Amino acid sequence: MYNAAAAAAAWYLAWVEFEEHLLYIRLLSVCIGAQVSGSGFDCWDEDVLEEEEAEIGARNMKLYISASGIKRLTVSGVAAAGDGLWRGMKGKSSPAAVVGRRLAQRPVRLMLGLLLPFLVVRTAFLVLESAALCSSSIGCVTWRFFGGSDAALLREELTRALLEATTSNDDDGVGIGIGTVEASNSGPVSFRDLVKDVTLNRQDIKAFAFKTKAMFAKMEQIVKTAKRHESMYWHLAAQGVPKSLHCLSLKLAEEYAVNAAARSRLPLPQYVYRLTDPFFHHVVLLTDNVLAASVVISSTIKTSTDPEKLVFHVVTDKKTYTSMYAWFAVNRIDSAVVEVKGLHQYDWSHKVNVAIKEMLEIHHQIWNHNYRSLKKEDFEYEEEHGHKLDVLSPSCISLLNHLRIYLPELFPDLNKVVFLDDDVAVQHDLSSLWDLDLDQKVVGAVVDSWCGPDCCPGRKYKDYFNFTDSIISSNLDPDRCGWLYGVNVFNLKRWRNTNITAVHHQWLKLSLNSGFALWHPGALPPALLAFEGHMHRLDSSWHIAGLGYRYTRADKLMVEAAAVVHFSGPAKPWLEMASPERRYIGLKLEELFGIEGRRFSLQSHLRRRSTVDNKLIEVSRNTFT
Repeated sequence: MYNAAAAAAAWYLAWVEFEEHLLYIRLLSVCIGAQVSGSGFDCWDEDVLEEEEAEIGARNMKLYISASGIKRLTVSGVAAAGDGLWRGMKGKSSPAAVVGRRLAQRPVRLMLGLLLPFLVVRTAFLVLESAALCSSSIGCVTWRFFGGSDAALLREELTRALLEATTSNDDDGVGIGIGTVEASNSGPVSFRDLVKDVTLNRQDIKAFAFKTKAMFAKMEQIVKTAKRHESMYWHLAAQGVPKSLHCLSLKLAEEYAVNAAARSRLPLPQYVYRLTDPFFHHVVLLTDNVLAASVVISSTIKTSTDPEKLVFHVVTDKKTYTSMYAWFAVNRIDSAVVEVKGLHQYDWSHKVNVAIKEMLEIHHQIWNHNYRSLKKEDFEYEEEHGHKLDVLSPSCISLLNHLRIYLPELFPDLNKVVFLDDDVAVQHDLSSLWDLDLDQKVVGAVVDSWCGPDCCPGRKYKDYFNFTDSIISSNLDPDRCGWLYGVNVFNLKRWRNTNITAVHHQWLKLSLNSGFALWHPGALPPALLAFEGHMHRLDSSWHIAGLGYRYTRADKLMVEAAAVVHFSGPAKPWLEMASPERRYIGLKLEELFGIEGRRFSLQSHLRRRSTVDNKLIEVSRNTFT
């Protein structure tokens, strides 16, 4: 009760003070008017001032506030015109003291009388404006009251709100967090919607900053998910066989059945001895792609300084054998020898057959394990996670891809071979590879990449193996560079004197017993383990890989200087999904390999094949032009 009375009294005193300030404003206006008109009115005459002050004294306003039985408080206005305002409030005071105090306070009162109304109105406007613009009205009023501009204020407030939103992991009391926006389907999805939402709800800058952060976080998640799906679909598209390639294989199989020339002896009887003669340069291909095999062989011959010494051994599966055989039987190459052999034509021992079957079954189980994990895993696709999508590659479960570990059994009469993948193109002569000293090692391979010694982006052991497993982490270095398949020199004679194939199977069984989690699917990881201590480094100029990926960082000069360019990755050059620069098949296969009636035209196909080979070499050399 007493507090309410005191507040009322204070309010009344403030009002009376304001009335007095208005009086001095009136006096000032009278003085200014008198000075302008020259009426002789003395602004500082005390009698004149006393007469004007009498207007307030005439009010004689009194207020009585009491609390029964507690206290009686009396607040009086001005008791008499000459006594002044403060005498009625403070009690007894002499007229001389009052006059002296008024004379001393007169300039101050005049200035306050001018400034107080302006300050009151200005403060009111600032308070109203800050309520809509600022998260802190007091700080906003202080900033603008002392001369801060609207632009500077907005910048300061926005910077503070953005910093707070950046360092905050939760709603921080604003009720608008990332989780709130992501969980809501009705949240703003564009900047226009965001501005509309904040404007309608009259939210401050802090809420705007938090909503913006949440909206962008949601958009980033959507983009990452879309990028992951797009990458998976891109890898899946690599499994498809173009219609033109499929039709080519069918036409060649038909030609093998109806055309005696397509079944003619291959190689010719006078060249059969070359198949086992160590004097010649033996090249091995394991492939079921007719066109790819033709490109590898043609580009190797075209760039060779001594093509008559080349002997190509093409191993394929049973379903592709007739097509592959018909192609090379009709399109004979006079300067080199080509042998085409199907897996069904090998007479291996029971032990080898059982081992190959067991190897393929384990690789299938590794693939199934990783494929199921990929379907369940919701990883955010980044370049370092790209190897996880390699499980979508058909080569992971291809018998021909894994059969390279049995090269000594495939070619028991050969001592040294150069192995080429079917997705390579040869740009320079390979003859010196057969004369290369492997320093008592079994395999020669490129380790260093185009970026320099001990540089192998995306090919370190941590990209192939699962180092969370104690077996792998205790035996391997995650930062070690892995060597490349694609262009390899194998000393088969020395291989037969080692236990490399047996070690390969031991690691496969260990993977089987460890839940198939030791390495990512593919033929290379177990080969890296099996050939440990048996690998000889080749110069990086022999082989450059990774051209089958969308974003290769290979240097243009290195690509041009490489003896072999390798289109490792999903985008093979014969697929439509490959980039235009890397697709050496620019014409329709029906136009390149047309059939006249039901017979092949040998001269026509030799001429057309030469066109394809020239285009291959030209494009591979200008891949990054």
